[in-house]
Amino acid sequence: MNNKDFTTELARRLGLTYKETADTMNVLLAEMTKHLEEGNIVSIQGFGNFEVKKKAERISVNPATKLRMLVPPKLVLSFKPAISLKGKFR
Repeated sequence: MNNKDFTTELARRLGLTYKETADTMNVLLAEMTKHLEEGNIVSIQGFGNFEVKKKAERISVNPATKLRMLVPPKLVLSFKPAISLKGKFR
């Protein structure tokens, strides 16, 4: 399911227009992004938690050339599904 399909189905279920639903989704995603950029955890009950984690710098080795290089630290987005969501896929 892509974004357009999801928005269309959500609009149908809520009885809203496609544009109203798309605008609402854009506001939701903007708020989630803002909170994640601030370093907060975003929890959606029954779905899971989104969190930005810092990966430490590390040394990586190119297997072809055996050249060692330093990989700098970076921020990555992680998702931990809720227990109720995990249970549906077992």
